[in-house]
Amino acid sequence: MKKKELERALQRVTPHTRPRPDLEQYSTPATIAADMLYTAHTFGDVEGREVVDLGCGGGILSIGAALLGAERVTGIDVDPNAIDDARRNVEEAGVKVELLNMDIRDADLKADTVIMNPPFGAQRRNADRPFLETALRIAPRAYSLHNARTLDFLVGMIGAMDATIFFHKSYKFEIPHLFEFHDRKKKEIEVVLLCISSEVTK
Repeated sequence: MKKKELERALQRVTPHTRPRPDLEQYSTPATIAADMLYTAHTFGDVEGREVVDLGCGGGILSIGAALLGAERVTGIDVDPNAIDDARRNVEEAGVKVELLNMDIRDADLKADTVIMNPPFGAQRRNADRPFLETALRIAPRAYSLHNARTLDFLVGMIGAMDATIFFHKSYKFEIPHLFEFHDRKKKEIEVVLLCISSEVTK
């Protein structure tokens, strides 16, 4: 599947029907999701791999990984409404994804790759840290989306976790007017995809 085909497929994925501000549930745009997944695919971390999507929301990254030939895909989210949304989207996409309603910190599994769009920490400071810690605990490779303004801090945090960023790239992420505290119809922020490895090189 070419990237444009993947993007078109992901545009059919329905976003959160009942987003929660405390969980910063902003659905990943199809253009960004497709590029994230294709980046991981290019590095050999999707096709034939076991992939986990932490904080899967409506399941757009999980579905994309399955469409790109992942051997097994697991989506995890603490919000039961998000899991319901993901289940409907997975069924409509006609792919196989295991969905778990649980706190990502309780995930007791191993995978080859984690692909995720964690909270940026706008509502709760360092909300992305448990996601990074869990990702690096369960898989040697992680592809994670973050607010670009926190890049320097993240480099230090990830280094302290005995991992390295081997590639990164930026996107413009459009946040729609979803919650009462939003004072604009939409807002665009710069985000960065961090490609992280915890593998020991000899």
